[in-house]
Amino acid sequence: MWLLFGLLSAIFLGCYDISKKQALTHNAVIPVLCFSVVGCALLLSPTWILSSLGVRGMADSVFYVPSVDIRTHVFIFIKSVIVLLSWVFAYMSMKHLPLTIVAPVNATRPAWTLLGALLIFAERLSPWQWVGVLLILFSFMMFSLVGRKEGISFVHNKWIYCLLVATFLGAVSGLYDKFLMRQFPRMAVQAYYVLYQAVMMLLVYWGWRRKTQKEVSFRWSSAVLAISVFLVLSDFVYFYALSLPDALISVLSSVRRAGVIVPFLYGALVLHDRNPRLKALCLLGVLMGIACLLYATFRV
Repeated sequence: MWLLFGLLSAIFLGCYDISKKQALTHNAVIPVLCFSVVGCALLLSPTWILSSLGVRGMADSVFYVPSVDIRTHVFIFIKSVIVLLSWVFAYMSMKHLPLTIVAPVNATRPAWTLLGALLIFAERLSPWQWVGVLLILFSFMMFSLVGRKEGISFVHNKWIYCLLVATFLGAVSGLYDKFLMRQFPRMAVQAYYVLYQAVMMLLVYWGWRRKTQKEVSFRWSSAVLAISVFLVLSDFVYFYALSLPDALISVLSSVRRAGVIVPFLYGALVLHDRNPRLKALCLLGVLMGIACLLYATFRV
């Protein structure tokens, strides 16, 4: 059952990426990120308001947000900072790079997570895990070659570096989620980390507007609201899957990245990004690498 929830989260995450690209087309990064995060907080606010008021039936529902101590809030706040930093870099790269480049590179996060575990924690990878990691890394290098055909240098393009930083921070967040789900209630994590992000982004937006010293054009669209809706749905299903007894974080994080197919098809078929066939081959390599990681996990 948890695997099905992981697949559903992947679909929502893919729709979230499409919404980001649409919203950023004619808007600056900071207001889009601010309003989408605030939208997430507003969507989740009824859960913790009704929970704190002790409304009958909330305590037995999947939406119940329990009260937590200061120590727990500190750990949740750390997650908020990690995720928000990842989003800032991800939104900047999404605005300036083709969706058919951004989405597949984001999908390589499971490989970076495994490599981090190898280098930091001295973990040993199984042969199938090595195959999966090498396939993903090879596909990543192939993406860099395809990017050159479009004038995008993976060495000298600052937006590529933003994308890489966002991918790295996303992998860190995934590892941190495993710790949080073992220690704290899932709804408390989701509700409060979004609330903290909204407060931080409102402060960032206020400072940004003062620094620009001019009226910044912002065109409201349904895509901004869609960002909030799809993100809340994706995180809710993902955290619920993580909270189930037999759930495996390594499998869920890999399955969630498979949602890359949704924005990739949108970029190729709707936005008409260049070199879709070559990118599709590179994407196939990423998906095969993810499949190897999944096989290695279930084989143990």
